Amino acid sequence: MKRVLLLGDSIRMGYDEYVKELLAGEFEVIYDDVDNGRFAAYTLWQANQFFKHYGKFDVVHWNNGYWDMNVEAPMKEAIHPVDEYVYFLGRILEQIRQNGAVPIFATTTPILPKEAEAALIKEGVPRAYYEKEWVEQYNAAAVAFMRSEGVAVNNLYSLCLEDEHYYKCPDLLHLTEAGYRRCAEKTAQAIRKAAL
Repeated sequence: MKRVLLLGDSIRMGYDEYVKELLAGEFEVIYDDVDNGRFAAYTLWQANQFFKHYGKFDVVHWNNGYWDMNVEAPMKEAIHPVDEYVYFLGRILEQIRQNGAVPIFATTTPILPKEAEAALIKEGVPRAYYEKEWVEQYNAAAVAFMRSEGVAVNNLYSLCLEDEHYYKCPDLLHLTEAGYRRCAEKTAQAIRKAAL
């Protein structure tokens, strides 16, 4: 049976179990169900741990973005400015290829525009500290890099735009169960296609 590794942040953790269910009997799906991949440099380390302990994979599907663009006080800039983000995506890609796996990169899911947040936000819940424009900038850089490298892109950003509220739950960052299930369906399709 072919083996698939899922890497990425808490968005990945929201859909990984559904992907495993959808691909049952076709693929052995492996992921970390305790820790997420955080920013790209951390995912680089995490990927290395999986390759060291599990050996070869046929497909690796991964995402990074939200943690990379995070500006956490007292920092004044993102953990990974865009050029560093793309650099570490390249390091991850190199590791995946050295493992002999087919890579699939998933885009970061969208952030609601400020004027649309009122429909979801509850009193006392702070606004997400990410900006719609940041996500678009990081996605554009990542997609351009992946295209230059011939890597398949699983466009979860566009998928979430299909829903009026982008499948956002009240924290304005993570997704509803329906959103995670839709992401899982699209991810399973991308994995099946990559494994042909």
